[in-house]
Amino acid sequence: MLPVAYTAVLAELLYAHSDEMAGVYDLQLGWFTHVNPAGVRLLGYPSEVAFLADPNHSLRVPPWTPAQWQQLCEQTRREGHHELEADICRHVGEPFRAYVRLTYFEVDGRALLLVTIAEHNRLQRAERALAHSVRRFEAVFTNATLGIIVCDRPGRMVSANARAGQLFGYAPAELLGQPIEVLVPDAAGRHHAGLRASYNANPQVRDMGHGRPLSGQRRDGTVFPVEASLSYFYLDEELYVVAYILDLSAKQAAEQELHTQHQRVARLNAELEQKVVARTNALLLTLEQLEKRGDELALALRAEQELGELKSRFVSIASHEFRTPLTAVLTSADLIEEFPEAQQQTQRLKYVAHIRTSVQHLNNILEEFLSVGRIEEGKLAAHPANLNLDHLVRDTVADMQSLLKAGQTIDWQTDCPVPVRLDASLLRKILMNLLSNALKYSGENSVVMVRAACRGRKLTLMVQDQGVGISLEDQAHLFEQFFRAPSVLNVPGTGLGLYIIVKYLELMGGTIDLQSAPGQGTTVTIALPLAVPD
Repeated sequence: MLPVAYTAVLAELLYAHSDEMAGVYDLQLGWFTHVNPAGVRLLGYPSEVAFLADPNHSLRVPPWTPAQWQQLCEQTRREGHHELEADICRHVGEPFRAYVRLTYFEVDGRALLLVTIAEHNRLQRAERALAHSVRRFEAVFTNATLGIIVCDRPGRMVSANARAGQLFGYAPAELLGQPIEVLVPDAAGRHHAGLRASYNANPQVRDMGHGRPLSGQRRDGTVFPVEASLSYFYLDEELYVVAYILDLSAKQAAEQELHTQHQRVARLNAELEQKVVARTNALLLTLEQLEKRGDELALALRAEQELGELKSRFVSIASHEFRTPLTAVLTSADLIEEFPEAQQQTQRLKYVAHIRTSVQHLNNILEEFLSVGRIEEGKLAAHPANLNLDHLVRDTVADMQSLLKAGQTIDWQTDCPVPVRLDASLLRKILMNLLSNALKYSGENSVVMVRAACRGRKLTLMVQDQGVGISLEDQAHLFEQFFRAPSVLNVPGTGLGLYIIVKYLELMGGTIDLQSAPGQGTTVTIALPLAVPD
């Protein structure tokens, strides 16, 4: 114990001549009552009086809240001493990073703090960062759940954590200085020295084994499976290799148990499946037979319904379509009788022409019905031959002139080489059906456009009218037998034209596309592959 006189002198020397700020903080007053010259200089005040009289009592940046400062003071009072780092503001100048030490003491029952503040310098910051880094490394290295071993270039172990010692049955200190080969079974047979030299020549972070099983050898000679990876670092230009080792014994045991359980479950499943199959074979056979009979009955019923529907359509359409031309024939014949005089030949010829037109209409209807029959019986086939498409279109358009309404015209163009190879009969019937529909459903003074072009090995034939058009709902049924859209039921027709066209196109390997909208006309485009002309 120093004499009282010495204590006062030493306190004065440490207080007055210290390089660090030292001040007495009165907890009741809430500010300093004394500060040494170093503190005045450090905080940028002109004098101690100016510092003590400063109304801004904030030392830290940002300032401590009253609750934070109260908690800090209470902790210092309980522990007697407390240290921390903080950014301290200056009265004049930039803030600085500093160590703050608080020491609690009492004088005459008054609670006081001795506050010392030391500014960080670069060396102190580096030393502190290094200390923190070392502590973090030690915490990770010591408490790691992996075994970690550090070896020098010759392969001697220079460091090992506790987990590595536990894995191999050594105290960590016992491993230091020993070659790594003591932990590797049959190391001599694996040319371990050569492998180490190869790694030292080209160190890199990698897994060991590359898919091959690895083993470690315990102190008692037992061998266990491990998973290991390597990394490296240089210290004073010396290479050190770090091995991270994981014991796979529990994992392999769990995998083996899982495999065994999988095999058992698979065996039980197979046995169960066999029992289920054995017990349900008869039921499946019965269900199959019932389903087959049901399908047959459903098919027969559907066919019967379709047949009935087709019969009804046929009777309805045939009776209507036959009645109209037959009535025209009968009426024309009756009218001819009323013109017996020679000078009335013009009137007679007019009604004879009506009879011929009606008979031709009947022939066309019969031809459509017969064509459907031949198609469904499979008696039709395509017979390609060389033809002049320009002549075929011209002749077909000429044959359709009798169907033109007042002011109707057919505008046609072809752009195809001579000759092309197609079935002329089928192509002519397709074009006639398309033109017949276009003229039939278009009004007077309208234009029906026909365009044919050959590109490569494909013929494209387009027929476009300015007729009533077809709704999307009706377009879905256009290619069915006997279908007539509700909007054209007052126009003569069998509902077979497009159906026959599609069947002819199937025979020739072609396709059809129809674009239409109510009141905007209809465009039908067919595409046919062209054979090489002979």
